[in-house]
Amino acid sequence: MQPGSMHLSPLLLWLLYAQASADLPLCKESDYHYEYTECDVFGSRWRVAVPNKADICTGLPDPVHGTQCAFSCSEGEFLDMQSQRCKKCAVGTYSLGTGIAFDEWDSLPSGFSNQGVNPNDEDIFTNCSSSTWTPKGDYISSNTDECTATLFYAVNLKKPGIVSFEYVYPDEGIYFEFFVQNDQCQSTDSASRWMKISETKWSKYLAELKTGNNVLYWRTTGYVVAGSEVKPVLLRNIGISGVSYTSECFQCKPGTYSEKPGSARCTPCPADTYSNKGATVCLHCDPDKYSGRPVLEHANPRPACTVSDYFYTHTPCDSKGKTQLMYKWIQPKICSETVNGAVKLPASGEKQTCPPCNPGFFFSNSSTCEPCDQGSYSNGTACIKCPVGTEPVLAFEYKWWNTMPKNMRSYTLRQWLSHSENTTGWEVAGEYVYTTPGDQDVDNQMLTLKVPGYRLPQSVSKASENSELSRISFVFETTCSANCTFSFLAGYNQWLNDVVEWWRGSQAKQSYSFLIQKNTTHSFTWSFQRTGKNSEGRKHSGDMARIYSINIANVIGGVASQCRRCAVNPAGFSSACVPCPPGHYMVNGTGVCKSCPPNTIIRADQSVGGDACIPCGPNTERNEAYTACRSDCSLDVLTTEGERMHYDFSALSNITSFQSGPRFTNKGLRYFHHFNIGLCGEKGRMATCVDNVTESGNEVKGYVCQSTAVPSGIRSQSLVSTQPVLIGDALIGVTTDTTLSGISSPDWLFPSATGLRDVIFYFGSSESTLACKEGRSATVRLRCNPTVTAKDLITLPSNCSEGTCDGCTFHFLWESQYACPRCTTNNYRAIVSACIQGIQRTTYVWQQPLQCFGGESLPPPAVSACVSLDFWLRFGVSTGTIAAVLLMSISCYFWKKTRKLQYKYSKLVMNSSGKECDLPTADSCAIMEGEDAEDDVMYLSKKPFFSKIRAYSRERTSDGFDSVPLKSSSSHQRRVDEDTDDD
Repeated sequence: MQPGSMHLSPLLLWLLYAQASADLPLCKESDYHYEYTECDVFGSRWRVAVPNKADICTGLPDPVHGTQCAFSCSEGEFLDMQSQRCKKCAVGTYSLGTGIAFDEWDSLPSGFSNQGVNPNDEDIFTNCSSSTWTPKGDYISSNTDECTATLFYAVNLKKPGIVSFEYVYPDEGIYFEFFVQNDQCQSTDSASRWMKISETKWSKYLAELKTGNNVLYWRTTGYVVAGSEVKPVLLRNIGISGVSYTSECFQCKPGTYSEKPGSARCTPCPADTYSNKGATVCLHCDPDKYSGRPVLEHANPRPACTVSDYFYTHTPCDSKGKTQLMYKWIQPKICSETVNGAVKLPASGEKQTCPPCNPGFFFSNSSTCEPCDQGSYSNGTACIKCPVGTEPVLAFEYKWWNTMPKNMRSYTLRQWLSHSENTTGWEVAGEYVYTTPGDQDVDNQMLTLKVPGYRLPQSVSKASENSELSRISFVFETTCSANCTFSFLAGYNQWLNDVVEWWRGSQAKQSYSFLIQKNTTHSFTWSFQRTGKNSEGRKHSGDMARIYSINIANVIGGVASQCRRCAVNPAGFSSACVPCPPGHYMVNGTGVCKSCPPNTIIRADQSVGGDACIPCGPNTERNEAYTACRSDCSLDVLTTEGERMHYDFSALSNITSFQSGPRFTNKGLRYFHHFNIGLCGEKGRMATCVDNVTESGNEVKGYVCQSTAVPSGIRSQSLVSTQPVLIGDALIGVTTDTTLSGISSPDWLFPSATGLRDVIFYFGSSESTLACKEGRSATVRLRCNPTVTAKDLITLPSNCSEGTCDGCTFHFLWESQYACPRCTTNNYRAIVSACIQGIQRTTYVWQQPLQCFGGESLPPPAVSACVSLDFWLRFGVSTGTIAAVLLMSISCYFWKKTRKLQYKYSKLVMNSSGKECDLPTADSCAIMEGEDAEDDVMYLSKKPFFSKIRAYSRERTSDGFDSVPLKSSSSHQRRVDEDTDDD
């Protein structure tokens, strides 16, 4: 390449492009369309031309300023992008104006996204990529497995709008939710996002949308615990209002029309008319033709009428008790009576006497059958009161079919999941009810019987192995030329049901019985389909099913054809039996009422010979109606040491909820067992478990109940509860024993390190199942733990993670400080301090380990005066000194006194005669008693005190007498003494 050639390349490319553009023709209006650019911050935008295909023309119009972003068109209008003005839709078309609609689902419409994910991220082996919503022509269908299928659509609204859609949500095995998120991924309120179970009709749903971006979500998650199949969710006719504009109007679908400009919707064509796409009027079918169902763009030739095009029925009884057989064409009538070989509608038959009413009914004055009053029975003619001591055997028994019973309904279920109230599926024919010739052979002709509930007769014991709650029996036959199907279904309603039994082809007259073991079956349905092949027309309209009789026993609100003797009858249990006052029962149906002992309740289901009065369990008392035992949430327990402990559980009496650990289905879907406990059941506080997913709203009430909860990851922030089960509906007793009335709560389930025994509440349930023939039961252990301040610390046994080891008896441990006995003076002790500066303090502390709560409080510290040890020492020394001084003083006193006595005695001796053994004579000069010898001087040498004492002790003679020296004033006396000494 030469130097400088690189500078020529761009120029050559431009020349080539210009040459190529020059070869393209100028764009025509059909070669491009207009679009708006995104709105800027000032709310402005541009209109630009966009070619329909690239490189087909040149010379597109230049961009121009567009309308303001707040601009919009009304219903029946569209925005003409050329003039940027709203114009009315032409006839044969429609427009929502500020809305869009999606009513054709041959494929996923533009703007919709579809996604299938695994709700449980831990399960990496389940592939959910193909579990998405599937278009089905007129509607779109969800998945039916345990994957989460999400259908979403994003739309930007210029003003507040509304989203509407129709749906069929038939099965509680799928959770179906619809919600909207904005730019901040904030969802709508959970209270309005959960779809309710629908029946056979399409249900319509509306939700408000806010200005700005809105992302619409339709999400389903299968929940197949038992592995059974579920029915999908269906959607159709999605409409959204609040968009800025629509640039075109939509043509009316075949079978609809729009005769006025500016129509917001198209009108369906009436029967025997048809229309093409974008029709302005509906065309009438020729006399020899009819329109299909639903009405389409063409008409079909009318066939000749045959015996399969009409059906017969009986008229209701008139005032004279007469009825007649009459014939009716099947509607809509598609056959022709004028074609060669066509049959005519037979004339009505002669009037005949009406058959009797069904058992339990009687003829009223208007010749209609009315049910007998409660406590009466009949054979179909007149009502008779049940005798005293008997009860009516309630049932529904239908064996005469003059009119359709009020609790039964007939309809036709179309192939596209809709039904017509005007189309009769089954018709009465006197001795039986039968399926009329259908419009299409693939239609399902449905007959539904609704039942409010069941209750065993009083004379039947629930505890009996051979007892049954109810049984439904019917006699039927089918006559089929094709592969017809006759099915019997049981469930909550027409959709929430299970196929109990089905028969294929012609069946001879036979009887079938179905045993009812739970009080949960609320409806029964008989379905007949002539063929399952997807073919139009009614080639087998002569095929039919007949039901001759239906009998269902032990129905609440039923009627009676007979009465039976009552068993031991509690007050108010059956109004047919003679009622007794509260606290009394009837003795063997004799009409004699007998009183029950104190603190006993009336048994609800006595058998013959059984005890009518049941004593309440320990620490419980009967209610005012004598129907149940209850607890006041307080308890006194006597320990082995004779100490009385008082418990008060009122703080735990409110309804308390908790969940078990996570559980997983076969495919890894996580769920929980949710429990509700109403410990004492006082003041009507009973635990309630509900089904908040299905429209049936099934709920149970009692002391303890359980339901299945779906984690919040599946249902956003809302707790989704289903399958409620009653565990305990009666309080059996409250005690510290580990066994009560056959229910055991062993200590090894919840080991304890403390010596304080747990208080156990025992509950029982009268509802028996196949696995638990004696019914379910529950024990709630209340364990004292002063460190637990929460009121809902409830745990399950470590070796039984679901709360039960056998599926029948559930065990719970409830730890709380409110489960401790009330504190008393025995639970604390006093600590006395030393006496310091004359003050002594007394402090009170709890005994450890602390096993009480509330009750007596710790007394405040006490202060008292005291005397210390040094004081007593000083006091002792002082007292000893004083005592010593006093003792010495007393000793001196008595010593001095003794000296005086010695002196007196000496004087007496000196004055006495010299004769031995003679007493001295009286001396006039002697000192008399009481005289003082003041003038006598005793010359005694002065000696120390102790020396005097020693001298005194030595002055004793050998004979034991004291020798006392005496003074004498006369010399004669001294001489006498001297003489004596010489001798």
